[in-house]
Amino acid sequence: MGLAQDLAYHHAKANVAQRGVRRFAGSRPGAWLFSHTLRHLDTGIGRLTHGRHSAPSLLSGLAVLSLTTTGRRSGTPRASHLIATPHGGDLALIGTNFGQELTPAWVLNLEANPRATLTYRGISAAVVARAATPEEADEVFRAASTFYPGYGNYRSRIAGRRRVRVFILASPTGT
Repeated sequence: MGLAQDLAYHHAKANVAQRGVRRFAGSRPGAWLFSHTLRHLDTGIGRLTHGRHSAPSLLSGLAVLSLTTTGRRSGTPRASHLIATPHGGDLALIGTNFGQELTPAWVLNLEANPRATLTYRGISAAVVARAATPEEADEVFRAASTFYPGYGNYRSRIAGRRRVRVFILASPTGT
């Protein structure tokens, strides 16, 4: 068994409204809107549902997990809500930051310390991240684009401006 199975992590088929949200989120205006508001929306929804749901999961039907890294400067735990891509038995994360200019902080934190914790639907697992090979990164982008087409848009917008990091997350024991 792999990490994706251990956490029972998968993306459900989207309904019509959720597909519309996914398309909008992948657009330039949608990406800007969500990059500036989603964190706040997510906090409110998390409180209202006692952590059972997140804004992206309700709006888009995408499975959202929490990645807790160690701050590269502060040394304190930093949680980020992210959409993962099953890759083999493991999970992959793509550092697109909604196609924005800046590299997400969680990416820099993982580069500084690859040990982290994933939490999905109340189940937590220790993980170790490694940079995906270029071939793996292409595979992850292809797979991610099947459930969220916005990744292709983000990759195009970022191209030539910064490197998009892709990480493969696995159990430290490899199980």
